[in-house]
Amino acid sequence: MARRLAPRLPVAQRVSSRDRRAALEAVQEEIRAFTLPGFQGAPVHGPPVLSRIFLVGQAPGPHEARLGRPFAWTAGKTLFRWLAEATGADEETVRARVYIAAVVRCFPGKTTAGGDRLPSPDEVAACRGFIEREVEILRPRLVIPVGRLAIAEVLGEERPLAEVVGTARRLRYHGLLVDAIPLPHPSGASTWFKMEPGRTLLARALRLLAAHPEVQRTFDRPLPASRASRPASRRAAR
Repeated sequence: MARRLAPRLPVAQRVSSRDRRAALEAVQEEIRAFTLPGFQGAPVHGPPVLSRIFLVGQAPGPHEARLGRPFAWTAGKTLFRWLAEATGADEETVRARVYIAAVVRCFPGKTTAGGDRLPSPDEVAACRGFIEREVEILRPRLVIPVGRLAIAEVLGEERPLAEVVGTARRLRYHGLLVDAIPLPHPSGASTWFKMEPGRTLLARALRLLAAHPEVQRTFDRPLPASRASRPASRRAAR
């Protein structure tokens, strides 16, 4: 599907905050104009926050499509409760200091069984350019993928949640070296994070977030008394 692309930022020179914000707003204008057959509601994005923390969800749900805000319903309440534990900040502060993206920007619709439909690989690929541009503009240091689809996109492969939640990985994401700390999807329909080993692994992931230098810088957080140790396995991907 052809669309007009905002001009790329020069990478060989320092770019002002004003230019970066203008470039980000141009990408978001493209997102608002984007459509995919079978998808429902308007595209969704967060505010153009110039943040070094990049949170990427899976796809908006029907309430997000209606309200025009990512993580605006029940799953969002759970997610921001988790992030409050890691950052010490309430929902509005997190929204103002963390850039929130998604693998797919429109609500994919429902399955015949009534659940939210999982986007196809082609639909994911059609939206991938938005994230590539956002990463190029923001140059995040910390990426937080939320849910299996987002985790697979960031890590470059599908892995069981028990192998990735509770770990921090140094990897290349759209060409940029970042730290990635995955979280499970906070859906009320999910029981994974409510029982073991998910409960313990989620708590470990939140401690890793709290100890990350970018979280400390963004939210003026002191080092935890018992800093979460860096994982033994650090590997690059993509």
